[in-house]
Amino acid sequence: MAIIDPKDLSKKENYRFLTSSVTPRPVAFISSMSEKGVLNAAPFSYFNVISAQPPLLSVSIGRKNGQQKDTSRNILQVGEFVVHITDEENVKQVNDTSMNLPSDQSEVEKVGLEPIVSSKVGVPSIKESRIRLECTLEKHLVFEEGDSATDFIIGRIVSYYVDDQLYEDGTVNTKKLKPIARLGGKQYAPLGKIFELDRPE
Repeated sequence: MAIIDPKDLSKKENYRFLTSSVTPRPVAFISSMSEKGVLNAAPFSYFNVISAQPPLLSVSIGRKNGQQKDTSRNILQVGEFVVHITDEENVKQVNDTSMNLPSDQSEVEKVGLEPIVSSKVGVPSIKESRIRLECTLEKHLVFEEGDSATDFIIGRIVSYYVDDQLYEDGTVNTKKLKPIARLGGKQYAPLGKIFELDRPE
């Protein structure tokens, strides 16, 4: 068995190892709004829920050449954002929004997605997503090492939107949702075999 010290690896090498070993990861498709009113959208797979009470989620957004990405900057300036769950139906368009655009251009408009009014936040949601988590900024942390930095965003969920066809007895029917997972490199994966295990008494 290989033993590897992360300090012996470059940022890219650590990234490649982590993203190919910590799998599968859910993909957060996040819409945010700039102070000038430009709607931004981008996917992030360093994402998960933190707590049910209060309902909190987290997303890590690495900086590029020391500069915050549009999503981080928008969330910190406006204080609101919407997380959409990526599924088999929208994954191609979600991936297309990862293109590099100037901050005054909207990825939503560029790839042909439809923005709609959210219920409790001012940032629009994306119609093509069947699960949407409207959030306000709860906390922001910065992790730095060398010339690398990451913005760690904690959001408080203030509203859930779920398609009626997915919502059953207070839960989401995962098989009908068909969520997509992020693997290493360019790889994604659909929902695989589902099984249940009872917790020991």
